[in-house]
Amino acid sequence: MSGHSHAKTVRKKKEADAKKRGQIFSKMARLIEIAVRQGGPNPETNTKLRMAIELAKSYNVPSENIERAIKRAAGEIGGEKLEEVSFEALGPGGIAMIIEGITENKNRTLNEIKQVLARFNGKLASEGSLRWMFERKGCITVNLKDQSPNLKKEDLELIAIEAGAEDLYWYDESLDIYCEVKDLEKVKEKLKEKGVKIDSATLDWKPKEMVDLDEKRKKECLELFEALDELDSVQEIFSNLKI
Repeated sequence: MSGHSHAKTVRKKKEADAKKRGQIFSKMARLIEIAVRQGGPNPETNTKLRMAIELAKSYNVPSENIERAIKRAAGEIGGEKLEEVSFEALGPGGIAMIIEGITENKNRTLNEIKQVLARFNGKLASEGSLRWMFERKGCITVNLKDQSPNLKKEDLELIAIEAGAEDLYWYDESLDIYCEVKDLEKVKEKLKEKGVKIDSATLDWKPKEMVDLDEKRKKECLELFEALDELDSVQEIFSNLKI
């Protein structure tokens, strides 16, 4: 069993709440802006932007919000200067985490993350001290309920393996399909050819080994993930916690 993007799980729960849905839209807009500034406003030639738009659509971000974020990043309308940040941290039970964000103020984001970690007896780790415990992988998420009614879990798993999946991870009705980063687009297209509807395609930090905690500690970890995702600048949370 592999890892999972905790931010995705937290946000799927938030979608029903109008106020929290607005926060998700804001996070997706930042993701799109960064992608445009790094590779231009054309999703056909900018893979990172294409993935960001697909992820935004999976959270039902309106098209006008997506277009506005692209225009803001391209300088057509005003906006703040944003940068990507990444931190390594230890959480309850000694779990390792990689926290990724997009912010206009790195020091403020650093302090906010420190404060949240401290509430759960966690702490930041030095750069590079925990990242070796993870590997960069492409991750395609599909939801069973979005597929053909006669498609069973076993069928979806077989299609994913034939498409080039290295590892599979079920979380409720969602399946994370892991592959090499260089194969992400190829695997995604093969799944589409088989009629599989894709929720999102991202680049994730997948743990090499998982840590199993007791239910009390596990609950603390899940509460920590939710608290971190409440921060506007936090985009992704990866850990080696076995759920």
